[in-house]
Order: sequence, then structure tokens, then C-alpha cells
Amino acid sequence: MAELKTKLTSASVDDFLDAIENDQIREDCRTIAAVLENATKTKGEMWGTSIIGFGRYQYKYSDGRSMEWMKVGFSPRKQNIVLYLVSGFDSYEDLLSQLGKHSRSKGQGGCLYVKRLSDVHLPTLKKLVKNSVAKVNQMDKENRSARKAG
Repeated sequence: MAELKTKLTSASVDDFLDAIENDQIREDCRTIAAVLENATKTKGEMWGTSIIGFGRYQYKYSDGRSMEWMKVGFSPRKQNIVLYLVSGFDSYEDLLSQLGKHSRSKGQGGCLYVKRLSDVHLPTLKKLVKNSVAKVNQMDKENRSARKAG
């Protein structure tokens, strides 16, 4: 298997956020960071050079391999701020319909794209994040139980 490019680093989250040139995007990212920190009860960590991840869990592939990964994360990109949530938004259709202006990855991906926070309903975004973290926590618990039983 090829080595992942996105790995946990020791880089400073604050330095990364401080370096965002656009004032509004920088403030939006600080707000998003606070939402994700609150949902996971963990501080942000840099994953690669441009993703801030919160919490960690054992992600399990369908073939049985596993790796440590962030529970949720985000990255300010050129076109949008990308939020990395648990894959598959099917169970979130009600919340997504209330979220406001956004787009998302196709298929089973877990990427949510927002241009700016003022485009979305923040309480709904908080619920989406909270639900995603709960789903990841449940998956992690099941994976850990299966390893102990096996």
C-alpha cells in the first residue's frame, strides 16, 4: 500500500490559522475550529500541511487493515472551506436541507464545502458535526470490541 501523504504532524495549528491572509476566512476557520474542538473535546492537530484534525480513531478498511485517523477536520482551500466528516451523508438529509448554501462530495465521501460561514446556519452545522463525531465514536467502539473479541 502506498504511504499516505496526509499524516499527523507537530506543526502549530495557531501558526497555520494566523497565516491565512483573508481576514474573513481566518475568522471563519477559528469558529469552525472551536465547533470541532467542542464536538470532539480535543484540541486541533495538523494533518499534513493544510488540514486541522480533531480527535483520533482507528479507521478500518473493508479488507481488515486499519490506521489512525482524525474524527473530524477541516481545511481552508482556494475555493471553499472543506469540512471532513464521516463518510456518507444519507442519514443527514434533514440537517443538510436546513444548512444553507453548501456543496458536498459525491457518493460516499464525507466532504462538506462551504464558501463562508455566513452562508450556513451555524446551529445546524454544529448538529451535523456532533452527529458525525457520534457516528465515528460508535464505529471506533465497534472496531475496538471486534479486535478484543478476535
